[in-house]
This record gives sequence, C-alpha cells and structure tokens, in this order.
Amino acid sequence: MPTSSDSLITCPHCGRSFALNEAVLSQHRAEIEQQFQIREQAAQKVIAEREAKLQAATTALEQRTQTVQAEVARTLDAERRKLAAAAATQAEEKLGAEMKDLQGRLADQSARLKAAQEAELALRRRERELEEARAAFELDTARKLDAERRQIAEKAREQATEAERLRFAEKEKVIGDLQDQIALLKQRAEQGSIQLQGDVLEIDLEQRLGAAFASDTIEAVATGIRGADIRQYVRTSAGQASGQIIWEAKRAKTWGRDWIAKFKEDQRGAKADIAVLITQILPDSVQGFGLVEGVWISDYANALPLAHVLRQWLISVAVTRNAESGKQEKTAQLYTWLTGPEFRQQVEGIVTAFKAMREDLEAEKRALQKHWSRREKELDRAIGCTASLYGNVQGIAGAAALPDIAPLALPDAR
Repeated sequence: MPTSSDSLITCPHCGRSFALNEAVLSQHRAEIEQQFQIREQAAQKVIAEREAKLQAATTALEQRTQTVQAEVARTLDAERRKLAAAAATQAEEKLGAEMKDLQGRLADQSARLKAAQEAELALRRRERELEEARAAFELDTARKLDAERRQIAEKAREQATEAERLRFAEKEKVIGDLQDQIALLKQRAEQGSIQLQGDVLEIDLEQRLGAAFASDTIEAVATGIRGADIRQYVRTSAGQASGQIIWEAKRAKTWGRDWIAKFKEDQRGAKADIAVLITQILPDSVQGFGLVEGVWISDYANALPLAHVLRQWLISVAVTRNAESGKQEKTAQLYTWLTGPEFRQQVEGIVTAFKAMREDLEAEKRALQKHWSRREKELDRAIGCTASLYGNVQGIAGAAALPDIAPLALPDAR
C-alpha cells in the first residue's frame, strides 16, 4: 500500500495505480538485471574458453605421457636384445671352449657360472630400476597434471566469484541508492509532522498535570519563546507556594546529547527547583526514569508517577524551610537524607508501584476479576512505601513541624 507521502501514477493500459517510487525501482531493477545477464553471459563465455584451453592442455599432456611410455618400452626392449645377444655370444664362446678344451671348461665353469648369475642379477636390477623410474615418472607427471588442473580450476573459480561479487555489489549499490532516495523523500514528508507531534505530546502532558494537581498552577510556554515547554508552580492544598518544576517534552527518534545542557540553562533562567525532561528515547544509562547531571529524565509512562514524587518532595522541603528557626540542624539532616540513596530507593519504589498500578488498571479493563488480588497487593505496597517515606521525614523534622496526614497513615494508626 503506498503511503500518503508517495505520489500515485495510473497505468494507461490496465488502469492500476501504484507508487512512483515503486515504478522507478522496477524500471531500474529491470535495467540492472538485463546488464547483469549480459555480464554473466560474457563471464560464462570466458569460463568456457578457459575450460577449452584446459582440455587442450590436458590432451597434450596425455600425448606426452604416451610418447614417454613408448620411448621407455623401446629402451627396455633394446636392452633386452643386447643382453640376449651378449648371453648368446657368451654361450657360443663357452661351447667353443668346451670343444677345444674340455678340461679348461670344467676348470673355469664355476667362475663363468658366477659371472652369468651376476649378469642376470644386474639385468634384473636394471629392469627393476627402469620399472621404478617409469612408475616414479608417471606418478610425478600425474601429480603435476592434477596440480595444474587444480590451479587452473581454482583461478577460474576465483575470477568467476569475483565477477559475481562485483555484479551483486553493483546491484546492491544501485538498490541502496534508490532506497536512500526513497527514505530521503519520506523523511522530508515526515519532517512536517514532527512539530505537530511534539505539540500534541506537550498539550497532553499539560492536561494530565492539570488534572492530577488541581491546586498547582500549570503554565504552557508559547511556541517561539525561549525556555521549557511547561512550568508547574507547586502549591499545597492550603495554597502555600512550595517550588517550581519545569517540563520539556521531546518526541525525537534519537537521543540528543545537547538536550541536558540546554535544559539546565532554561532551569537557571526560570529559577526552577526541578527540571524534568520527558522523551521517547532514553539514554543508555536510564531505565524508565533517572537523574542525569541534575536533570530528571523519564519516559512518558513514568511522567505522572514521577511528578507525584517530586511534587511531594518540594512540599516536604518547603514545610521544612518554614519550620522553627531552632531546627536548622534537623533541616540539614533532612536534606542529607533526601539527597542520599535511601530517599531515591524509596522514590523508585513508589514510582514503580504507581507504574505497576497503572499497568494493572489498564489490564483490569480486559479482565477485572483476574487482577483484583494483584492490584490490592500493589496498592498496599505503594501505600507502605509512601507511609515509610513520610514517617522518615517526620522522624527527622518532628511531629510538631510535620503532623500526621490521614491518607498516608496505616489503617491501624488512623
């Protein structure tokens, strides 16, 4: 299905409408495939010619092998004839000597017999050496032939593989360029909606903060004015000012490294107590929410639970500041505890519980009866964490400066 950002064209023959980028891509793909077929046919022709040359070289080598074998056979036959003639001559000489001098023949018969045996041994040794030389020559020739065949085949395969790799590389390059062009066109079409998406996120966050904290003053900073998107002036139920939180909403696809530095400048300019950055893409060091270089960073799901905790912290600090002047030491202790790991762990527990409650409430729409028990446990855990947090602050500041709050008290302490 073509997207709204694609241009449609209609075929005059079939009347079918299709995206312009699909037509361009199909045309380029057809041209590329035709070029690749021509190159592949040329490569196949080169390979066939090289195979023909290899076959011719193999035939010539076999002919050389047959010629050498015939020469070896002729040499052996000539040696046999020479040895036979020598043996015949020796036999004739021996017979003539026996006829002339029978006694001399008997005297040197043993010596001649020994010489004949040695000659026979030498002949047999010569035949074995010739046979071994022929076998070694055939083996060496076969090895060289196989090595040459493997070398030629390997070279042909490497050349064919390289040609194929280049062919696919060219194809991927052309397709990649076309995809880059399509992506660029889509990006240009989507850029117009980024500002609108950010405005929608900012408006929704402003409405959620206003609905959750009716006693606070929620102000949206107009577009084009330097500063954060939303300013939240925290007030108690009695209307006492407790501090300021500034909010910045980002709906980008990648994390911006300069966001924190710019947001801290906005915080200094607004003289805000807390700065919270809401973004869809969190840095690698943050899971759900976290404090990075003095700026709270959170995803959209944890925004409201984090607002509850930070707002309660501002109210607690404001109450502590307004306590009696003789309790400065307790204020220092409270500040130390609030900036310590225990406070963060309890805040994290509260936010996690609120998040779990929110997820369970959403799931409750589909299966209310199934999740009643789990929801009750998570509510108890959230109330327990909140009561523990308030109890720790009350233990440091004193019951007179920080009286009990009924909603935060445990059922048995009310």
